[in-house]
Amino acid sequence: MPTVWKRITFSVASVLCIGSVVLLIVALSTERWATGRILCKTGVDIVNASNPELNKFIGHIYYGLFQGGKTKKCGLGDRRSKIYIFPKLVKTLNTGLHMMVILFLLVAIGFALVSLSFCIYNARKVPYQSIKGHKGLYLWNVIAALFGTLGVLCFLAAMRHHHLTEHIANHKESFFLLTVLDDRLDWSFWLGVASVATHVAVCGVVAMSRIKLPKAQKKKPEQPVISALDLLY
Repeated sequence: MPTVWKRITFSVASVLCIGSVVLLIVALSTERWATGRILCKTGVDIVNASNPELNKFIGHIYYGLFQGGKTKKCGLGDRRSKIYIFPKLVKTLNTGLHMMVILFLLVAIGFALVSLSFCIYNARKVPYQSIKGHKGLYLWNVIAALFGTLGVLCFLAAMRHHHLTEHIANHKESFFLLTVLDDRLDWSFWLGVASVATHVAVCGVVAMSRIKLPKAQKKKPEQPVISALDLLY
């Protein structure tokens, strides 16, 4: 049986692995990977709007890996619409890069679950093979962190270098041209980054489990001292 200290540290590592899986699932399923402001350039050109009037033509957009939404203002009031990445919009984007983001995050979830199973195993038993012990845990967490990092970096590349927000904003816009004024990463993206950080934390906790704490020494009962006078009696 592992020591109490090892059971505590591996239990903490298990909780962190569960947290990583939850963070990635929430990140995949939510719609706040990026948000931004969009300008209806067609409406501005039609009315020849000046600076004070531009606010009437500025809407906003938000999206995730599967869906999102936008509000455009083209002089006809606010028009809200839902955005669905699959199955048509993804064909107009960098399809390979977008699919890589999803695939990398799914693989990261898989290795986080493998790491979780190893943490539970180490909390209950002392492994006989090194790959099932500390070395295995380091390996699975490094791989999970690596794939999580690749996922968020691929999304960042699609957003910054392939004008992802602009392509999504102008999907199904046959008459109006929408220009992206600014876009930024939102909390769903940072959940993916936090998941990577949890695996780094797991490696730190696993390293702490190897610390050997001093054992409490039991005091031996004192032996009674028998003197020569005691023997006389």
